[in-house]
Amino acid sequence: MISKNTENLIVKYINKAANAEELDQLRDWVKKPNNYKIFKEFVRTHYSILYTLENQDKLDVKEVLLQRISKDKSVIKQKRIRSIMKYAAAAIFVLGLSYYYQQGYLSNIPTQTISEDTVPVIIEPGTNKAVLTLEDGSNITLGKGKNYQSENINSNGEKLAYSSETGTKKSIVYNYLTIPRGGQFYLKLSDDTEVWLNSATQLKYPVHFVTGETREVELVYGEAYFVVSPSSNHNGSRFNLICNEQEVEVIGTQFNVKAYKEERNIYTTLVEGKIDFNANDTKRRLTPNEQLNLNLDTKELTVKKVDVYNEISWKEGVFSFEGKPLKDIVTILSRWYDVEFVFENKAAQEKRFNGSLRKDVNINEVLNIVKNFGIIKKYEIKNKIVLLK
Repeated sequence: MISKNTENLIVKYINKAANAEELDQLRDWVKKPNNYKIFKEFVRTHYSILYTLENQDKLDVKEVLLQRISKDKSVIKQKRIRSIMKYAAAAIFVLGLSYYYQQGYLSNIPTQTISEDTVPVIIEPGTNKAVLTLEDGSNITLGKGKNYQSENINSNGEKLAYSSETGTKKSIVYNYLTIPRGGQFYLKLSDDTEVWLNSATQLKYPVHFVTGETREVELVYGEAYFVVSPSSNHNGSRFNLICNEQEVEVIGTQFNVKAYKEERNIYTTLVEGKIDFNANDTKRRLTPNEQLNLNLDTKELTVKKVDVYNEISWKEGVFSFEGKPLKDIVTILSRWYDVEFVFENKAAQEKRFNGSLRKDVNINEVLNIVKNFGIIKKYEIKNKIVLLK
């Protein structure tokens, strides 16, 4: 549990509003066993930022946080001394507010410099939208305010669900659900399996499954999170996911697969249950919190333990990053905001970010967070090109 006082200290720290004494209290609290983990989870749950790291592999994350708190305290003390020496009491307030604004310390205030004749370009976040391709090849655009209903399909424009019916092999037909850049969508298959589809994703699936036969769907490309209806509810019928060169055999479980066209690795992350992974005549069984990486060039399979939250938070409306370089982060952001990033400052590509970003904010807020932490000096948006400087 976290006390209200400690919660207030963290809130002030995140908003750059803590004084020197409060920073001392927070630093002492973080030093105690398990408190860093509580701090991390609290910020991850309630805020869009944590802090940045440039040498994730070389530095202890907790120590970096303690160093940062101490540095903030030092900045506050230096500012206080300079202000007392140079300004009267009324002027000190104005200077202090100006300093916090210029440094991005008030993180909810945009820090772009806008001239009088310049209108800032605002790029809004993605939305629930998709294109449903029926068995006859016709396309149905799904999105907010666009309801669609047929004999066995129902959509309110933001979710898509199929009626729970079965058929024969002769009658089986397939639909495609394609999620564009800047989109996401929820799908419920006819066997009650739930699927969350990320931006730039396409899934192929049968309108209904055949009783007693393996339930099989295909992730053509992109990223999807599955909550599979267990075999026990379907007369023992297995659930298989085909994705490029791999096959995932599922036994009532939750898992995430990321297989974007422009990337040469397929990542399969198990959250709950069991899955058997088959690729290149090799079979591996994953246990919860394990991620399997298939390199499409070398055909190599590697398995490692991961923080599952970082892999699946996208479906909960959050991007969570653990020591990821900025070049990888902007790849993810480019799909959600449907923009392209260009690095004028090449060194910024390798700078690492450790924290969380909400998906429901416009890209300017995200870029200001990156800017406020000193990862980039400034940015420009022209059409759908974001130039990082």
